[in-house]
Amino acid sequence: MKILVACEYSGAVRDEFAKKGHYAMSCDLLPTDTEGNHYQGDVEDVLYDDWDMIIAFPPCTHLAISGAIHFEKKKADGRQQQGIDFFNLFTEKNEKLKCEKVVIENPVGIMSNEYREPDQIIHPFYFGDEASKKTCLWLKGVNPLIHFPDDDLFNEKTWVSPGEFHEWVNKKTGEKKKQPKWYADSFFSDRDNAGHLRSKTFPAIARAMADQWG
Repeated sequence: MKILVACEYSGAVRDEFAKKGHYAMSCDLLPTDTEGNHYQGDVEDVLYDDWDMIIAFPPCTHLAISGAIHFEKKKADGRQQQGIDFFNLFTEKNEKLKCEKVVIENPVGIMSNEYREPDQIIHPFYFGDEASKKTCLWLKGVNPLIHFPDDDLFNEKTWVSPGEFHEWVNKKTGEKKKQPKWYADSFFSDRDNAGHLRSKTFPAIARAMADQWG
């Protein structure tokens, strides 16, 4: 197959499909982290080529519910609408897009209302990586990912540990907070690039995509 992995600079998903013998190209405004077939630039430059499958990771900065405290400001200045419009480049709302197999990935956010409910919600620990990251998938022309293909889809005993969590108290509100330790560590280890580190696809999910959709 000829596969476009849109808005990916890590090469994680691209490389797993390439290992299966597919022609896979990632595309992002950033250069690729790993050597591979990558287009650095505007995704619309390549979006309408003859792709068999498109897997898109549109930016969630203005869409994710984790940033809800900033929504009103982002609505007022247009940033949220820009995020919605970009997400919709990969949906049927973009009448120019004719690809029959399209996957869109995003965290829990406003697109469940602005577009529609996701077809599937997954975590890395469903597939073998000991980490939690609630991830929504909107699917067109492909089946939902099966967790551990050799086991029953709903057999939670096959899942690995959801990983460690970091807990703290919000100094302003006194509210107790909890988030995955890997997520918190990305901020403390590299604050300037935390958003990029958090956006990368976990290896087990990338492998599952290639194994089951490729």
